[in-house]
Amino acid sequence: MLLQDIQEKVNDFVLTNPKNIVENPEMISTPPTSSDRMQIWELPLIGVASATDALWETFKQPDIIGLHHMNPTEWLSGAKSVIVYFLPYTQRIREANRIQGVTATEWLYGRWEGEMFNMALRQFIVELVEKAGHHALAPLLDERFAIVNLRSNWSERHAAFVAGLGTFSLSRSLITKLGSAGRCGSVIVDFHLEPTQRAYTEVDEYCSHCGACIKRCPPQAIDKAGKDNQICMAYIGREKEIYVPRYGCAKCQTRVPCENKIPVRRG
Repeated sequence: MLLQDIQEKVNDFVLTNPKNIVENPEMISTPPTSSDRMQIWELPLIGVASATDALWETFKQPDIIGLHHMNPTEWLSGAKSVIVYFLPYTQRIREANRIQGVTATEWLYGRWEGEMFNMALRQFIVELVEKAGHHALAPLLDERFAIVNLRSNWSERHAAFVAGLGTFSLSRSLITKLGSAGRCGSVIVDFHLEPTQRAYTEVDEYCSHCGACIKRCPPQAIDKAGKDNQICMAYIGREKEIYVPRYGCAKCQTRVPCENKIPVRRG
């Protein structure tokens, strides 16, 4: 099974699956652009990490994720590769959330309904691989997936880093060549795919440290040292009470230099 075949089928899924469309225009805060339907995701970036890459073991360090983080081979016996993708939000959703303070309605739908699509895409890739006679597992669909002290036992952003898709920002978002405004997904498989070469060596190599995300953060959870997850999650909790069942914020991913590209680093 070739990565090109997987990419083509994933692209078709993104373009044709109805879960990638919001069908309730009366719920959207800005006037429709070209129709009364809102697309959530653009075509994704896809990368591959080796299941035995040395970086996986480093994630068990307490100052990175912790001992509870499971390596690919702990999730799936015989794991050989990890397919990782980054779904970028459409321009309409990104632009809507450039407003200050409150979360745009478009972003709320993009985050909630968008993750429903993301779950469906993970399952689609698992089924695609299994139909080809291999084994596959998406950790976020597995009953063993858990979050301990705000840190999960499988980080898709860290998997994306291993797979060459991007590096981290001050806000702990993943910065890819399509920016940081998006979501990751991953599937572990038991056959070999050529790993994507990483074009970086540092964990924050694509971050310009401009501080724009610091100014954008409503609860002031970000400073020059990074993001305080507890402050961030407390704010998200208040959002859930207001917008139930949706929530979003992610102001740190919009109206910033890394919104839809790798920013230019200053001198």
